[in-house]
Amino acid sequence: MATHSRHALHHLRTAVNRDPDRFAKNVYTRMFAIDPDLRDLFPAMMAGQRDAFYRVVDHVLEVIPAESGQPELVEFLAQLGRDHRKFGVEPEHYRVMYLALMGEFAELMDGYWDTDTADVVAQATMLLTGVMRGAAETATQPATWTATVAEKYRISRDLAVVRLVADTPLHFHAGQYVEVQIPQWPKAWRNLSSAIPPNPDGELEFHVRAIKGGTVSPTIVADTRVGDVWHLAQGHGTLHVDPDRDVLMVAGGTGLAPLRALIIEMSKRADSPRTHIFYGMRYPGELYDLAVLRRIATTNPWLQVTAVTEETTDPWWLSSLPSPEDLGMPHLIGRLGDVVVGQGSWDDHQVLVAGSPQMVEATRRKLIIAGVPASRIQYDPVI
Repeated sequence: MATHSRHALHHLRTAVNRDPDRFAKNVYTRMFAIDPDLRDLFPAMMAGQRDAFYRVVDHVLEVIPAESGQPELVEFLAQLGRDHRKFGVEPEHYRVMYLALMGEFAELMDGYWDTDTADVVAQATMLLTGVMRGAAETATQPATWTATVAEKYRISRDLAVVRLVADTPLHFHAGQYVEVQIPQWPKAWRNLSSAIPPNPDGELEFHVRAIKGGTVSPTIVADTRVGDVWHLAQGHGTLHVDPDRDVLMVAGGTGLAPLRALIIEMSKRADSPRTHIFYGMRYPGELYDLAVLRRIATTNPWLQVTAVTEETTDPWWLSSLPSPEDLGMPHLIGRLGDVVVGQGSWDDHQVLVAGSPQMVEATRRKLIIAGVPASRIQYDPVI
């Protein structure tokens, strides 16, 4: 890319980053002014939507003038285009987005906006909107599926297991997460990892913890009922197991779900690599799925399970569950990342980490310091 083009996009990115929320608000205001019916496609509360939109634009402006990364950017935008079908976005709406973005970019670059700059920015904006539109128009899979809640039970006051059966089998891989919309919160999509692999019967199982201050997850835990119909969209994520290297899995809380799905899938094969999973919670009574892992391990000698908790005893409000000691499982005390690093050298393993963003980042950092190559550590941004 020519020097002027790089400079123009860098300058534009700097302008956008001065006030990201205002930038996103202004673009959406322009879009709704051009086509007022577009407002009905979005949730009432737009803060999360604006943040996601800004991050996409920022990523585009960062990668286009970079020395590499453009093929990955195109695939990223194509996936976004396929995903946005679930909102009811139609091909003609991308023209509205293009006009709104160009109008806001021109205002942000006031004093620097000439013919050459406008051409450079127009090409970048056409890439963003054009790739998304093209991918949406050529997608072969349905935009959404429906699934009915078949069973729901609460493990504790803030944790529930929900089992559903889809009308038709979904297309995703074990270890991936799927986009979910519940009837109590229409237009609000969340990412949840299935705790079982995809199967011909369309069965799904989600482990959901109510996030303090959240909306959808507390509703799932408290209000979901058998018979509720959920909408589900595309699968995402890259967690996978290669058969030629031993595996370390680190699961914090409901981050167990995608790793559990992978383990169940691995139990169907004869060539699964040796795998050691560390399953951590704050209290022993929160290790809700330890008995399931134990049953899998008893018939699959390649699997080793270690329970980890920060506390040795449970608070009064936790329902009684078999302790790791009752199940005959190793039980270590401490923070999950510290315990894992303290249990040996993992630099020759492939590593999969799943849990809260804070736990994932802390564990990843400790493993890298301990000598594990960063390229061998897999994690997804949302569990």
